[in-house]
Amino acid sequence: MINLKQDTEGFIRMNRHFPEKSLISITFTDGSEQVYSGHRLNGLYDDAVAEYRAQNHLDAKGFSRAPKKTVQPANKIEFVPVQAGMDP
Repeated sequence: MINLKQDTEGFIRMNRHFPEKSLISITFTDGSEQVYSGHRLNGLYDDAVAEYRAQNHLDAKGFSRAPKKTVQPANKIEFVPVQAGMDP
């Protein structure tokens, strides 16, 4: 089982997909704990990536067609928003 903790801003650190059938336990800032499947969290990750790409005008593969302005990787996310009481 994978154990994650929600930070004070309401996110968990997740920079990749988890195995679909793995169980992931999230400890929320209010002290509650809930177990989710990898499939459920992968869906949340995909939603967060899609929102990030839309807000930053990236295409479906995460590429910007504008000239590069930075050397930092700008097409990845590492934090996914979660909240206590989500559907498992």
